[in-house]
Amino acid sequence: MAEVLMFHHVLGRTKGIEAIADRLRDAGHIVHVPDLFDGRIFSTLEEGLEFVKGIGFGEVSARGVQAANELSNDIVYAGFSLGVPAAQKLAQTREGARGALFFHACLPPSAFDSEWPKDVPVQIHAMTEDPFFVEDGDIDAARELVKSTNHAELFLYEGREHLFTESCLPSYDDDATKLLIKRVINFLGES
Repeated sequence: MAEVLMFHHVLGRTKGIEAIADRLRDAGHIVHVPDLFDGRIFSTLEEGLEFVKGIGFGEVSARGVQAANELSNDIVYAGFSLGVPAAQKLAQTREGARGALFFHACLPPSAFDSEWPKDVPVQIHAMTEDPFFVEDGDIDAARELVKSTNHAELFLYEGREHLFTESCLPSYDDDATKLLIKRVINFLGES
């Protein structure tokens, strides 16, 4: 059994995020999903981004890091898109991390002025033609991260949707999400 700290995407702590957390709980894992938006949920990426611009991207990440302070260090950090910076920072810089799961985004390891810890396994999941993941350089950062450590996997799913795991959106891809969940559960079983 693993303990997971999972950070939501720009839409907030949606029913889709909760559904994924529940699937991991059903597999026997402890999953914490802090609400970084104080109860706000958005129906479009644009609305969510407007809110985040108002409070600041750094503030969102700081809220994620603060949430970790209430938990042990022996944990797996997971982030969905906007939640990846906090998850990656914690996995990369907080001693004791058991692993990391990045969905729809990835930053270069150099973003946190340290190397990726060689003993922290990581999985990165995104779609092959997701414009945010490909055009914003996340795919290059993911490949760099995979090369920098012995325990990293990059899973690319056919398609162009950004939040393909969000069941509340038309972009939801049930088949890709089922495969992703299967891979994540296997990863957590080994963490």
